[in-house]
Amino acid sequence: MTTVAFIGLGNMGGPMAVNLIKAGMTVRVFDLVPAAMQSLAEQGAITAQSACGAAAGADVVVTMLPAGKHVRSLYLGSEQQGLLDVVAEGTLLIDSSTIDADSARAVAAAAAAKGLEFVDAPVSGGTAGAAAGTLTFICGGSDAGFAKAKPVLECMGANIFHAGSAGAGQVAKICNNMLLSVLMVGTSEALSLGIDNGLDPKVLSDIMKVSSGGNWTLEKYNPCPGVMPSVPSSNDYQGGFMVDLMVKDLGLSQEAALSSQSSTPMGALARSLYVNHARKGNGRRDFSSIFEQFKQEK
Repeated sequence: MTTVAFIGLGNMGGPMAVNLIKAGMTVRVFDLVPAAMQSLAEQGAITAQSACGAAAGADVVVTMLPAGKHVRSLYLGSEQQGLLDVVAEGTLLIDSSTIDADSARAVAAAAAAKGLEFVDAPVSGGTAGAAAGTLTFICGGSDAGFAKAKPVLECMGANIFHAGSAGAGQVAKICNNMLLSVLMVGTSEALSLGIDNGLDPKVLSDIMKVSSGGNWTLEKYNPCPGVMPSVPSSNDYQGGFMVDLMVKDLGLSQEAALSSQSSTPMGALARSLYVNHARKGNGRRDFSSIFEQFKQEK
């Protein structure tokens, strides 16, 4: 039986680890929040006293962390041992965090120097996809590393892509999230224009879904409250993908644009709008709450 160490049990990591348990794997978990580990223990996971304790002797390590500095510190170590110092020979390393590509490449290079395969595999699909096991994994790494990772990722996702070498998964992910932010802002703006001019937002959404303005936010994640059940906008924008995380990802996209001298005016504007939205106290709300920035005061 495959033993997986899963480190980082937040809104995404927790459900992903559960799906590995459901797939029949032995899952050892660690998180800085004890309650998160206890929740997984109740579903069959084995809790560890530290990240290194979870990873030692595991066949596969999966990490889901907030930022590149956390990934570097965990794998490479700083004042204490890193995961690369304790994992067994042949252990597969998968990082599903969304971080800067340079951090992913640095960890991959250090892993390769020890004869280990490291795959950066950020995800798309949100908390609902994590729970349902229908996530999209966007992978960077060697062909051999991707081949080893795919069967594990298929326990948690429905779409598994190999974007290229180390760091490529991160680049593809931030491109996707930059586009998503632009679509969410544009959809919110268009719906608000319709509402201000007397249209029913559900009727307008149904029209646009099958017209040239159709997009994922209209089909799966409508930002207008009451139009679509079971999405954050109909739950006071709770759950889902936090504004703070979108701000982080848009920051990564603009850093990448600067380094490659790419022109991303829509991405830059979307970042500015989301930063302003976060500063108004919306950082922990779902990113579709940007809709409220376009509402008329009654």
